[in-house]
Parts: sequence; structure tokens; C-alpha cells
Amino acid sequence: MKLFDVYPLFDIEIEKGKGCLVYDDKGTEYLDLYGGHAVISVGHSHPEFLKAINDQASKLVFYSNSVQNHLQKDLALKLGKASGYDDYQLFLINSGAEANENALKLASFHTGKKKVISFKKAFHGRTSAAVKITDNPAIVSPINDTFEVAFCELNDAKAVEEELKKGDVCAVVIEGITGVGGIHIPESEFFVKLRELTTKYGAVLILDEIQSGYGRSGKFFAHQHAGIRPDMITVAKGIANGYPFAAVLISPEFKPKYGMLGTTFGGNHLGCAAAISVLDIMEKENLVENAKEVGDYLMQELAKIDIPDLKEIRGKGLMIGIEFNGSAKEIRSKLLFDQKVFTGAAGTNVIRLLPPLCMTKKDVDLFIERFKKAL
Repeated sequence: MKLFDVYPLFDIEIEKGKGCLVYDDKGTEYLDLYGGHAVISVGHSHPEFLKAINDQASKLVFYSNSVQNHLQKDLALKLGKASGYDDYQLFLINSGAEANENALKLASFHTGKKKVISFKKAFHGRTSAAVKITDNPAIVSPINDTFEVAFCELNDAKAVEEELKKGDVCAVVIEGITGVGGIHIPESEFFVKLRELTTKYGAVLILDEIQSGYGRSGKFFAHQHAGIRPDMITVAKGIANGYPFAAVLISPEFKPKYGMLGTTFGGNHLGCAAAISVLDIMEKENLVENAKEVGDYLMQELAKIDIPDLKEIRGKGLMIGIEFNGSAKEIRSKLLFDQKVFTGAAGTNVIRLLPPLCMTKKDVDLFIERFKKAL
């Protein structure tokens, strides 16, 4: 048997990591400014994280959600305190797409409707409903095409209201900062207007913070820069520093009942231990504040460089996009193969920077030095 070939792969095998560095099977060191799609939050192989999962694995890796699991309750308390949503409810699952699936399902249960408003360039996952609200027809199969989605322009409140006026919308779904779409930051006034409009027309506001959450923007959630509170928040990626884990934070207005949602692996003991450890490390090392401080420094240093064919540098915290008028593929390739720096892409013309939240100013200086050489 061979692997189903759906990923274009670099001819590099990463064998180990530490902090913001990773090492391939030949011992070559790379500076990691991508964190495996914004997954590595507290740093590669953080000793406290490793201890937490090793200690838990030595006792119990998994048992089903048919029994009490105090780790789930401990995680809910810590996440509520860290995020400022201690009055919300927590449903634990395995991936970002699954988080969005469950949020949409709850919204539809709550409103009795099924139309969704999403946004141009949005990415919310590759599974059934999540892929339908993703603005990429190429990855939506016929079996996914089962409900109506209106894709509005980001920051166009009038277009959103025109759709809401029709009375058939169950949810408005928006990323805190677009990830795959190229690091576009919704205007604070737009977030405020979305909150007003969804309340007015009886739709559910879902914030997809899968990539932009967990401290990456310099606040725990990116939407908190606008001072709003959505009805549901979906999280994954940085929640457990590489262990497959995800969650939906759910307003107290939603009343649970047995059988409404379910999962086999979600909220398992090992995953909870990993997620609790991440929150403990984030608090102890002030990683949300660090993301802001180091992210601001990185933006300032990038602005000093005369970058050929540059269109725009944008971002918040340690979620930064460098957009070029033409293709960025050659620069990104030089960064990886010549300068030994991992970065991400959004389309062909945006380089995405999503390093671990423990990145230091020294790491920034090293990146800037190598970036200049790649230009």
C-alpha cells in the first residue's frame, strides 16, 4: 500500500524540534516561522508539555465520554479564565473542521434554518459543511453541496444585512483573521456591525479562531481586538501544541441535550493533559503578551527592508502576511532551501509567518538577516 497522494511535499523530513527550531533527518537546523500551520503554540518539544503528556500517557491515554473525566472540567475552567469566556460552555473534539461542523449544526438546531453567510477567501475546513462555507469551489464535491451559502466581501456590512433580511440565515461565520485567504484583518467596526446585525435578525455569530486564536494575534482571540462576544468560537491548531485536539466555546444561550452532539475521541485524557499544559505554559511565560511584543518588532523590522515588488505587509501579533505584486514562490523557496527558514504560503503571492508564540527578538533578527539574503 502507498499513501494517497494529495499533498505536494518538500523533500525534507523533520525529525525533531526545540522552541522555534526544527531539525531534519540529516541534522540540518531550520528556523520555523510556520509552526506547522500555526499549530505549535508554546514551542517544539517544550519540556513541561512533554512531561504533562508523558505523565498522563503512563496512566491512561483514552477512555470514552461515557464516564467522568475531571481533566475535561479542569480544561474548561482554565480555558474560560484564560480567554475571558468563563460563562460559556465547552465541547471538545478533534480538529478545526470538526469544530466548525459542530458549530454549524448547533446554529441550525438553534434557529431551525440552514443558510450560512461566509466571506470571500474564507477557509473553514475540508469536511462536509465546513468545506461548503469555504470559498474554494474546487474542493467542494457534489455531496457537500447541500445548503445555500452567501459569500460576502469582507467588511461589507450592507451585503451581509441584505442576506440577513431574507430571514433564512442560521449563521454568519467569519475568521478572526483570514489564514489561507492571505492574512486579511476584518475591521473592528465590521465585527461590531456583525454582532449587531446577527442579534437583530436572529442569526448565530460564529468566530472561527482556529488559526488566529490562542494568543496568536496578541490577544487570546483575534476578535477581542474589536471588543465583541460571538455566540460560538471554534478553536484548534494551537490548543494542544501539535496533539490533534479542538473545541467549540458555546454561549450559555444554547441549551444542551443528550445526543445533540457526540464524539468518540474528542476530550480524551491525553489530549486534555496536552491542552491544560499549553494553557499553563502560556500563562507562566506570558506568551500572549510575547506574541504582541515580538510580532510588533517583527513588523517594524520588515518595514525597514526595501522589499522588491512588495504590495503590503499586514498582520497582528505573530500572524503576519507579506504580499507581493507577483509570485512569492521563488523567495519562499530560497528561504527554505538556501536560508533554512520555514514559512507558509497563501496562494502564490503571500508569504505567511506563523511562528511559535515563544519566538524571541533574537529569532526575529535571525529571520530578518536570512530574509534579506533571500530577496
